[in-house]
Amino acid sequence: MPATAWERQPPSWRDAKPGVIEGALKRALARPAGNWFVLAASTQLRADRPFGRLVSGTEVVAWRTADGAPHAGPGACPHMGAPLCRGAVSNDRLVCRWHGLALGEEGFPGWSPFPVHDDGVLVWVRLDSVGGEQPLEAPVLPVRPTPENRLVAVETLAGRCEPEDVIANRLDPWHGSWFHPYSFVGLKVTGAPTGPESADADDRFVVEVAFRVAGRFGVPVRAAFTCPEPRTVVMHIVEGEGTGSVVETHATPLGVDRQGVPRTAVIEATIAASDRTGFAVAKRFARLVRPAMRFTARRLWRDDIAYAERRYTLRSSGRWPA
Repeated sequence: MPATAWERQPPSWRDAKPGVIEGALKRALARPAGNWFVLAASTQLRADRPFGRLVSGTEVVAWRTADGAPHAGPGACPHMGAPLCRGAVSNDRLVCRWHGLALGEEGFPGWSPFPVHDDGVLVWVRLDSVGGEQPLEAPVLPVRPTPENRLVAVETLAGRCEPEDVIANRLDPWHGSWFHPYSFVGLKVTGAPTGPESADADDRFVVEVAFRVAGRFGVPVRAAFTCPEPRTVVMHIVEGEGTGSVVETHATPLGVDRQGVPRTAVIEATIAASDRTGFAVAKRFARLVRPAMRFTARRLWRDDIAYAERRYTLRSSGRWPA
């Protein structure tokens, strides 16, 4: 599919109705998450060293035991508050480097493990004191390609905004060809929620777009965007090259910076699938393919983080036009 010049493509601002985007966002934010937050890519949790991250201002440390099971808990040592993410993992236990206190899944006075879930792509942590919802036994997950027929890459960036600003960005597909001309050709939104009372089955955005592969040419696909829970937007390829592939965008609140501005991590999982023979070859060279997949996600989100940050700036100053 050849592209027209950037400035000659049809304007999309008339179709990108703020009320439709804000309505879809409001409904997404009202869906239950069961207090689950994406912590990291599954590959980031290891049995030889701990992983740490702030989640909504809460220090979280995570590690694996030798059997591959994930574990997580508060990131401050209960003895004197040392950062456990700078500790060590030994004999399946998290060991504090300050005084050698070893912590395990049984807990310790003043230190109780958090529920954790590894879905094979991402690791989730449940923070009941942060989420404030009715807890769910497991996070709400979208439909994905089977592990035998997929290639996964996860990229993480952070911006000065709130999770809703990240989700709002993804619920505005009309900006694609204008804001990302290096990646998208001829984007057209063919389906959108009709109003504030849209049923869940209809609460999705459908686009026809070509992913740019060389010069002005792209590979056409049909994709659908949905929100299974308040901090996740999922894009499913429903027709065209890579049908069944999924891109999951997860927004995890980190906390506030020294200026009091909220920070949010964008953790994006690209889960590619294909029946083509060449895809099996690509899987064999996954170590070479994954960096290219992460680069693509990072390039897009460098722009989209700016979009989300701008939205937050306008909202927090009372200037958001929507």
